[in-house]
Amino acid sequence: MKNRKDHDTQQINLAIEIGTLKLKNPVMTASGTFGYGEEYAPYVDLNRLGAIIVKGLSLKPRHGNPSPRIMETPAGMLNAIGLQNVGVKSFIRDKLPYLRQFDTAIIANVYGETIEEYLRVSEILTAAGGVHALEINVSCPNVKKGGVAFGTDPDMVTEVTAGVKGVTDLPVIVKLSPNVTDIVVIAKAAEAAGADAVSLINTITGMSVDVEKRIPHLKNVTGGLSGPAIKPIALRMVWQAASQVHIPVIGVGGIMSAADALEYFIVGARAIQVGTANFVEPRVTMSIIEGIEEYMKRHHVVDMDDLVGSLRI
Repeated sequence: MKNRKDHDTQQINLAIEIGTLKLKNPVMTASGTFGYGEEYAPYVDLNRLGAIIVKGLSLKPRHGNPSPRIMETPAGMLNAIGLQNVGVKSFIRDKLPYLRQFDTAIIANVYGETIEEYLRVSEILTAAGGVHALEINVSCPNVKKGGVAFGTDPDMVTEVTAGVKGVTDLPVIVKLSPNVTDIVVIAKAAEAAGADAVSLINTITGMSVDVEKRIPHLKNVTGGLSGPAIKPIALRMVWQAASQVHIPVIGVGGIMSAADALEYFIVGARAIQVGTANFVEPRVTMSIIEGIEEYMKRHHVVDMDDLVGSLRI
C-alpha cells in the first residue's frame, strides 16, 4: 500500500478497469432502476457516473407483467415488472443518441428467451456504436428448456457467455442469479466461457400476501426482492465469487450509501451497482461517489486497487 506521505502529493484515484473498459469511478447504476438514463438527468450529473447500465433490452418490445407489479416490503421491494422495455432497435433509434453526448460508459443489459435471442440482441448493440459493454442477464427463463433460468445451470451459462463473446468485441459482463445452490460454480462457468466480469447478485425470488383478501400482492404471485434486505446475502456471494475467480466482480444488492459500497469493495468487488436506492433518493449515486472519495482520503488510501479485497480475517 502507498504510504501516508504520498497522500499529500497524489490525488485520489477512483478509476477502475473491467476488461478493456476503463471507468472514471466504480459507481454504476443497476439495470432496471435507472430507466434509459435520461429519466434521471434532472437529478444526477450523468457525466459523474462510472457507468450507466440501461434497462434490459430484448429483441422485440415487451409490455411486461400486469399490475400490481411492485410491492414495498420491510427493508426492501418486490418487483415483477416482467422485463418491460422498448426493444433493442427502438433503444438504438430513440434512446442511445441522447446517451452518446455524455462522457460516461454506457452498458446495455441484454436478455433473451433463447440463445439465439441473446446473440442477435448482442450483435445489434455491438454494431450500433455508443455502447461500451454488454451485461448479460442470465436470470431469464430458457423457453426451450421448459422455462429453467439460464443462470441456474452452469452449462447454459457457459453456452450463453461463449455465444455472446463470439459475436461481439465489447467487454461482456455476466449478471448472475442468486437463486442457486453454489454461486461459485456459476461464476467459474462464466469465467471459463470468456466473460470479462461477473455482476452479482440479481434479485432473490420472493412473495408477499394480502392477508385480508388472501391473495398475493403481486399479480405475478412472485417477484424479485431487492433493497437493503438482501445486502448480507449479496455481500457473502460477492466475497465467495471474488475469492475464486480471476476476473473482476461487480457487487449489486442493497447499496444505499457509500458505507454499503465500501463493504463490497473490501470483500473483493472492483465496482458496484446502485439499484433500489435510486427510487428512494434519485441523487444517491452522487453522494456515494463523494462518500467513497472522502473515506479514501480519511484512511489515506490513494488508489482503488488498495481498497479492493482488503478484508482482514
